[in-house]
Amino acid sequence: MQSDRTLLLDVHSPSAADCRKDISRFADLVKSPEHIHTYMISQLSLWNAISSGMGSQDIIAALERWSRYEVDSRVTFFIEDQAGRYGDFILEEYDEDHLLLKVRRPVFALQLKADRSLEGLIEPHDDSSFLVRRYDRGTLKATLIRQGFPIADMIPLKDGAPLQISLRDTFRPRDYQVQAADAFISDGSPGTGFGTIVLPCGSGKTIVALMAMARLGRKTLILCPNVTSVHQWIREILDKTTLTEADVGEYTGNAKEIRNVTVSTYQVLTWRPAADGPYPHFSIFRDEDWGFIIYDEVHMLPAPVFRVTAELQALHRLGLTATLIREDGKEDQVFSLVGPKRFDSPWSELAEKGFIATAYCHEIRLQLPEEDEVRYALATSHQKHVIASVNPLKLDAAARIIGEHPDDSILIIGQYIEQLKYFHDRFGYPMITGSTGNAKREELYQAFRERKIKVLIVSKVANYAIDLPDASVAIQISGTFGSRQEEAQRLGRILRPKERDSHFYSLVTEYTVEESYALNRQKFLAEQGYSYTIDRW
Repeated sequence: MQSDRTLLLDVHSPSAADCRKDISRFADLVKSPEHIHTYMISQLSLWNAISSGMGSQDIIAALERWSRYEVDSRVTFFIEDQAGRYGDFILEEYDEDHLLLKVRRPVFALQLKADRSLEGLIEPHDDSSFLVRRYDRGTLKATLIRQGFPIADMIPLKDGAPLQISLRDTFRPRDYQVQAADAFISDGSPGTGFGTIVLPCGSGKTIVALMAMARLGRKTLILCPNVTSVHQWIREILDKTTLTEADVGEYTGNAKEIRNVTVSTYQVLTWRPAADGPYPHFSIFRDEDWGFIIYDEVHMLPAPVFRVTAELQALHRLGLTATLIREDGKEDQVFSLVGPKRFDSPWSELAEKGFIATAYCHEIRLQLPEEDEVRYALATSHQKHVIASVNPLKLDAAARIIGEHPDDSILIIGQYIEQLKYFHDRFGYPMITGSTGNAKREELYQAFRERKIKVLIVSKVANYAIDLPDASVAIQISGTFGSRQEEAQRLGRILRPKERDSHFYSLVTEYTVEESYALNRQKFLAEQGYSYTIDRW
C-alpha cells in the first residue's frame, strides 16, 4: 500500500486470491500484467464500497491486514474523509410525483440553490431539502457526482411481478461466475441487487445475469446495443434456463412483444418521432411491472441518447461490461445511473485457467506510400488520421496474415467503410456494416459460426455483443483514435475459449499520428497481461 493510494499485489503470494477478494471491494484494478497487479483507491472506488455497505474502518482494517508495510496516514485520512462525505445528500420517498433530496450540511444547500446546472432538476422544499421529479432521479445523481457529491439513494427497490425461473440442471456455472452473482445479490441482503459486473469478453457475463434473474425471480427487462445481441440473449435464455418461448419477448423494430422477460435495444427505448417529443416506447416500458433490468454493455449507457434509460431507477438493475474505461472520463455516471462495481477479475487470470482463450497481440508497422507523403504532411490532424488509417499497404498485409492462418476463422475489423468495401471488392470476402440488414447479418454470422465462411469483414458494428466462438484471428486495419474501450471490445471477439490460441493483429502506419494512437491501445493490452510484439513489414 503506497502513499499515492496505489496497491501493488504480488500475484505469486499464496494469499493473493484472498487479498484480491478483500481489496477489490474498495479499490479498482488498474492493470494486471505478469507478476504485480496494480489497484487504485479513488473517490469513486470508495463510494462504490460505502454504497455497498462497507464502512471506512472496514476498509482501513482490510488494508492493515494485508499491507506489507504500515499504511500511510494520508491514505487513512483520505478514506475517512471521502467515506464521511457519503450521506451528505440523501434521496428519499416523498409523494407520487416527487422524491425528497435531503442535504445534511447547510452550506451544501446554499450551493445547490446557486448552482445553475441544477435549474429545473430541484425545487427548494425547506432550508435543507429539495423536491425532485421522479423522472429526474438518474439525471440528478449523475449531475451531482460530477461535482463530487454522491447521493445516498435510500428509496426501496420495487419487487415487480414474480417470475418462475431456474437454471437447467445440465448447466454448471464457473466459480468466478458464481462469485460475481454472489457479489451482486447475496440472499436479498440490504444494499445489494444493483450494480455493475466487469468481466472480459468471452468469459460469460450473460451467465452471471441469468443466475441473478433466477435468484431475484422477477419480471425482467434486458437492454442491448443492437438487434443481433437481442437474438443472442434470447438464445442463451432458452438454452440455459427453464423459461420457454412463451416467456421471452423481443421488442425491436422487427417485433413488439412484451412478456415476462423482454429483450430490447437502447435505440428502440430512446426513439422518438420528434426531437422535442415524447419517447413512446419508453412509456410502454415504464408502465410495465418490471422488477429487474439488465444493461448489457453498460459503458454505453452514459451517452446522452441513452440517458433516458437511467430513469428506470426504482428497479433491481445489473450492468455488464468488459471495461468501464471511457475516453471521455465519464465512468462515474455508470455508478450514478446503474450502481457500484460489484465484481471484476483480471483478464490474464481467467486466460491462465482456460476460461477465456490465450491471445497473442501483434502490431504490424507499415510505411506510408511515397505518393501519400506530401498529402499527409499538408493535412489537418483529422485528415492525417484518415490517410494513415486507410493506407493501401494494409490490404496486402492483411492478405499475408490470412495466408499465415489457413486453419483459423478470421475477422477483418475496420473503422472506414470505403476501406472495407475496397477490401471486399478486391478479395471477395463477405462484409457486414451498419447498412447491412439484420436478416443478412444473422445469415453471415451463422455461416461464420458453421465455418462455411473463413474470413468475415466487419465494421465497428461488430465491436459489441457478437458471439462468434470460433473466431481465433482478428486483424484490425483501422480504429478510433486509440480508444482502449474499442481495443478491449475488438480483442473480445476472439476470446471465447477454444482448442487453439488466438491472435490479434493491429496494422499501423509508421511515423504517423496512427502510431501514437497505437501506443495508447498497446499500453492497455500490456496492462491486461497480454504479450505484445511489434514488427515492421
